[in-house]
Amino acid sequence: MKKEIDVRGLSCPQPILMVLNEIKTIKKGEFVILSDTDTSKENVIRAIESQGWRVSEIKLEGQDYRISINKG
Repeated sequence: MKKEIDVRGLSCPQPILMVLNEIKTIKKGEFVILSDTDTSKENVIRAIESQGWRVSEIKLEGQDYRISINKG
């Protein structure tokens, strides 16, 4: 199972900071971000792409987003 970062229920900038801290420790690989708002989803995607990561899949599960990201 891929590592998950759950940022549901958090307001900016907490989701971005949590994800950026995690990708700094991982460096490469893949993991899933769980988000519950469009704003958080979009901000997290912009942040990870600015660090060279890419979104491989976004799934809507109920009212939550499951964002799969990876880096080489």
